[in-house]
Amino acid sequence: MTDLVHHARDLAPASAVVMTMGALHEGHAALIRAARARAGGGLVTVTVFVNPLQFGPNEDLDRYPRTLDADVELAAAAGADLVFAPGTDEVYPGGQPQVRISAGPMGERYEGASRPGHFDGMLTVVAKMLHLTRPGAAFYGQKDAQQLALIRRMVTDLNFPVEIVAVPTVREPDGLALSSRNRYLTPGEREQALVLSRALFAGRDAAGEGPEAVRKAARDHLAEAPGIGLDYLALIDPSTFTEAASGHSGPAVLAVAAKVGSTRLIDNIPLDFAAREAVAPPESGAAA
Repeated sequence: MTDLVHHARDLAPASAVVMTMGALHEGHAALIRAARARAGGGLVTVTVFVNPLQFGPNEDLDRYPRTLDADVELAAAAGADLVFAPGTDEVYPGGQPQVRISAGPMGERYEGASRPGHFDGMLTVVAKMLHLTRPGAAFYGQKDAQQLALIRRMVTDLNFPVEIVAVPTVREPDGLALSSRNRYLTPGEREQALVLSRALFAGRDAAGEGPEAVRKAARDHLAEAPGIGLDYLALIDPSTFTEAASGHSGPAVLAVAAKVGSTRLIDNIPLDFAAREAVAPPESGAAA
């Protein structure tokens, strides 16, 4: 499998790229398969790089799992043509970059409020990887909804010549969203974590009654959950990543973040609220 691993100097332009931090699982495999289907006979590149700019001083950079051999096997089985797994010196040859991409106000909310600077680091490395791999399309999971929204914004605002493709979240049979961080959960914590997806599903089931009903259904479900350190539950307008108004229509994202034990998990589901037609009052003099 080592012949799949390439350095920057060897990279040819990709038809499709999937960017990861390694520790690949079935969610990543779904991204690679989607890229393979879109690329046809074109080149599918998978990047594996644990980006230090995305980790805060009290976060888990040192213990983040690094499983390159297994990652290469999974990538090959899912249809990747090559794996770009650079070292930090190759991505940041001058050390900590002095010029970075700023996520702006959109990157300071929700995940950005909990992890200051995280999205600046994420966008900086995504911009570099897009430059190095030169893909026609880049594939990202809907599970990281704010990341996806910011990448789309960056690509639009800075005129990157690439299509950003979203792939639905992959879940375990019981509903838990796949994540590299799930391996940190004890069996008991994993059972507790199921409340996050169940709260989202409860909100989704109330979508026909409008945004406020969605919020209430999800909140009520979380209120009954022991052992969960809730960071936020929010119904979000994905175009701006601000809280959706009570009369919101169109796409929305119901998102949750919480600590289960010492592990911070995020999850979300996309929703779409149909525009509600106003009911005209009866004409004066009409029969009751």
